[in-house]
Amino acid sequence: MPHSVSLINTLAAGLGLALVLGFLAARLRLPALVGYLLAGVILGPFTPGFVADAEIAAQLAEIGVMLLMFGVGLHFSLDDLLAVRKIALPGAIVQMVVATLLGGALATWWGWSIGGALVFGLALSVASTVVLLRALESLGLLDSFTGRIAVGWLVVEDLAMVLVLVLLPPLAGVMGGTAAHADAAPVWQTLGLTLLQVGGFVLLMLVVGRRVFPWILWQITRTGSRELFTLCVVAAAVSIAFASAALFGVSFALGAFFAGMVMRESEFSHRAAQESLPLRDAFAVLFFVSVGMLFNPAVLIERPLQVLAVVGVIVVGKSVAACVLVLLFRYPLSTALTVSASLAQIGEFSFILAALGVSLGLLSAEGQSLLLAGALISIATNPLWFSLIGPLQKWLYARSSIARSLSLRDDPLAELPVSTEARYLSRQVVLVGYGRVGRRIAAELAAHDVAFVVAEQNRELVEKLRAEGMAAVWGDAADPAVLIQAHVARASVLVVAVADAMNVRQMIETARTLNPAIETVIRSHNEDEARLLAQEVEATVFLGEHELAQSMARAVLSRAAPA
Repeated sequence: MPHSVSLINTLAAGLGLALVLGFLAARLRLPALVGYLLAGVILGPFTPGFVADAEIAAQLAEIGVMLLMFGVGLHFSLDDLLAVRKIALPGAIVQMVVATLLGGALATWWGWSIGGALVFGLALSVASTVVLLRALESLGLLDSFTGRIAVGWLVVEDLAMVLVLVLLPPLAGVMGGTAAHADAAPVWQTLGLTLLQVGGFVLLMLVVGRRVFPWILWQITRTGSRELFTLCVVAAAVSIAFASAALFGVSFALGAFFAGMVMRESEFSHRAAQESLPLRDAFAVLFFVSVGMLFNPAVLIERPLQVLAVVGVIVVGKSVAACVLVLLFRYPLSTALTVSASLAQIGEFSFILAALGVSLGLLSAEGQSLLLAGALISIATNPLWFSLIGPLQKWLYARSSIARSLSLRDDPLAELPVSTEARYLSRQVVLVGYGRVGRRIAAELAAHDVAFVVAEQNRELVEKLRAEGMAAVWGDAADPAVLIQAHVARASVLVVAVADAMNVRQMIETARTLNPAIETVIRSHNEDEARLLAQEVEATVFLGEHELAQSMARAVLSRAAPA
């Protein structure tokens, strides 16, 4: 063919090699994304053989980021975001400051300029949303309260980085770099305009978008065309992300996230998430391939100690800071460790900031290579840190009195008040989780005058329930102390209303150790997972799709006449 086929070459080589190396990585019991990253290294300009088009790969990866963030928005409501604001907002800001100081101090020690050290530290302070989402989805934690904290934390980081990217060019000249414009506006004016643009975008999406986009989705659904529905979902994700960047200066990822949040108001949001899932997965693979293409393996030989120091700041410095912050907010150790693992990597915003720093003369090419090396290693090892959360938690509880004291700390919300009525202390129902499902279960129990105690990880929600007169305890029900405080030893039924397959076994094991006769009722999103849970823990398992089908069938049978 006479015309250029760079796009086809990049897609074919990227997806094909990622498939082969991802399969080999999975066979070696390594995360598949390690194979995707290696595929990018092989296809990159720093290794011999075929070189894919890096510019096209980067644009394809950006589409993947948009679709992934759109999918998160479809599952992440405004209420979810507001529920974690008290920890996500201050936590993200303080953690970014700590990571920036650590990275900046390291760069200053190496003899870099103040401007270069600042850019380097900021690039190390922000984690990759794509990597986090893949990890939370694979562990089944995306819909958990801990998962919402991690996602909300990264949304705050993304908002902060939008301001950094806007403010860096006018400040470059002051910090020893090249000013973007000779007649640049004052910093305060730039900052005010940026805040106004971001605020205007968020307001437009939440006020107008929540009404317009669900209506559009409904009109498309009425046509009965599946391809039009899929096209509408993808067009909404990409178009809104592009418009937000062009009109309001917001990043593509953040624009797509808010697009998903407003689409969630539609009753077809679940179908929209399913229709876009294959595209999200394919383009997410291309994201990891594009990251690998940027990496020059020679930096591992030329600067091994510096690479090790960068990885230390990302994996250890950021994680320890986040862990301490979450514990200071009086959240459980398991939540602190999960958030720490979530932030133990850097990604897309780090690359954008590094490229901007180089173009402004603030960051050297060596600094950009070190950032890419740190990103590649931290992304590849991130699944390992998640897998170590459980063993590390057990090890700390067994050997550290401090860790045990953190789980047994004196907190008025962590135990039922002395004035709690006796009906909530014996033969009651222990309800784990007060989310969309838990609220409905609680309403039915209350309507039938059945006593129940709520165990919930959201501290603010427990305060609200206490104010409303409900019996509720705060904490992670996977921690035996929480179920003990809910008086599970004398309860009649344990209901796990959270989709947390990772910890439900621990909850049931604790409950049956304290109360062998207790009945257990749990929920699941996955048919295979539901079957395994029913066999392993001998509980009554409710599968969402199965229960929906049965309810619809009963409604049909009540209306249809027999043949």
